[in-house]
Amino acid sequence: MGETSYPFSATSSTGGSEMVSQLQWQKMNHMQGDRIDFRLTAATYATGALPFAAKVLNGKTVEIQPGRAIVGGFFYELDAPLTVAIAANPGDKARLDTIVLRADMAKGSVNLAAVQGQPAAQPIAPQPLRVLGQVWEMVLYEVQVPAANGAVVLFARLQFDAPPRIHSPWNSGDTAKFIEPNSFIYDLNVNGGGSQREQFRGRDGLVTARDLGGMRTFTTTVGNVNFQPAAADRVVRWRWIAPNVVYFAMRVSNTSGNDIQCTNGNWYINLELPQPVNGKATGAFTGYVENTTWAGGYPYMTQVVAMPWAGDTATVHCFTPSRKAAGEGMSGLDKIPARSNLYLSGTYESTSFAY
Repeated sequence: MGETSYPFSATSSTGGSEMVSQLQWQKMNHMQGDRIDFRLTAATYATGALPFAAKVLNGKTVEIQPGRAIVGGFFYELDAPLTVAIAANPGDKARLDTIVLRADMAKGSVNLAAVQGQPAAQPIAPQPLRVLGQVWEMVLYEVQVPAANGAVVLFARLQFDAPPRIHSPWNSGDTAKFIEPNSFIYDLNVNGGGSQREQFRGRDGLVTARDLGGMRTFTTTVGNVNFQPAAADRVVRWRWIAPNVVYFAMRVSNTSGNDIQCTNGNWYINLELPQPVNGKATGAFTGYVENTTWAGGYPYMTQVVAMPWAGDTATVHCFTPSRKAAGEGMSGLDKIPARSNLYLSGTYESTSFAY
């Protein structure tokens, strides 16, 4: 029959099956993935405190502590310490072995096993076997086996269960207070009041990992100047692109016939960013003034470099190459000429974390 489905309460003439064979069970269940039945919800763990913790005995034998796992769709539990022997390596080249949990369909069980690699000048550990209906392995440890029968060294390759990802219609920050640590939560913005975003609750608290929808908008403030353009002419488009990392693109348009210029003795223009900059290691953003009418004594195109001062701040200060002489370096951007546009963009670290 071309179509097969299971498990149902009774076998049917249309391909449904009540019974599930060993192979059918594996086909159905392996899709949940291989993992150790333990969630890493603490910020740190002591050595030996995790399931399947291991240590080397007498330089050649590895003792594995109790634990539970899913391997190739089958459940496995070790309820007492068990040792695994590592084969001798008397030659002059090192070897990399693995210690695995192996689901063997021929044996009808899951068991710990050591898989021997090949000695080489640059040894490579054997990859786990994953064949439905035959052998399916999950690696617990990579084992460095030195030449001349040196003492083996263990490297943990443990893969753990994770808390499920949570969807929240809104107010995900408040909901996150009640989910497991080291979990992802998605704000779906069902009420349309913000941005769809992915957040992570970890050792540093709740942080936005990335925005998932369109760009956010922000109206910047132009500081140290004689007048503000209309809000529609002070546009910032921005988004979280990684934990604590912001990308933005800004346009300030002077649609009037007068220059926007510094006042009260100020000599450079300030611009407000959508999120504060972590000023402990300040950077700089690049942009330009497009001045198609050559107004205000500025050329058609002027380079702009904007930077925050040290300390956490959402304000950047704009500078431009001196129009008097190249040897004078940078001067303050003291105006946005009439009917010109200032563009600025960049990526920066914000202040989500307390360091």
